Amino acid sequence: MQVQVEAVYENGMLRPLQPLNLMEHEQVTVIVSAGSAVDDGPEPNGWVARLRKEAEAYGPPPGLEEVRRVLSKIPGSMTQDFIDEREDR
Repeated sequence: MQVQVEAVYENGMLRPLQPLNLMEHEQVTVIVSAGSAVDDGPEPNGWVARLRKEAEAYGPPPGLEEVRRVLSKIPGSMTQDFIDEREDR
């Protein structure tokens, strides 16, 4: 089994930030990469910074005209869909 988890170094020990599916006293191999998401900023564990990096990989978001073009290909009326959904309640 191989998993990647974030951990905090406290009082001379690494403390994982999420539970691990390990048996008591099970031996593991640990690879340490310091200066990761914990140092990314004031947000908890740098998750916002990680999301920004992931979003950059997708490139710029589509413009309004691109969104309209894609939405225009959807058949039917969103208004009618809302009305139908309310009637189903």
